[in-house]
Amino acid sequence: MSTFYHTVHFWLRHDLSDERRQGFVAALKGLAESPNVASCRVGVPAGTDRPVVDNSFDIQLLCVFDSKDKHDAYQSPSDELHAAFINEFKDCWARVLIYDSVEA
Repeated sequence: MSTFYHTVHFWLRHDLSDERRQGFVAALKGLAESPNVASCRVGVPAGTDRPVVDNSFDIQLLCVFDSKDKHDAYQSPSDELHAAFINEFKDCWARVLIYDSVEA
């Protein structure tokens, strides 16, 4: 079994209200409750001032899975929590960029 990392960067719509943004962040944190997710963290850009650092995103989600199979189950419609998040909040982001990786 190999640990699987799913990192999602969100660029939120500029017209998003503070209330909607707070709901979005709370819902992201709630994805930790998925039976497929081993751990989950939600962050914002650290503001690191180095040429190689991209601070242009608004919110970052990092989900850790015990295996690729768990990740794949999370991405399927059978993971009702993840599917509900996408359905409820897909209008919040203008852009999303995902990096998936496994242990080297």
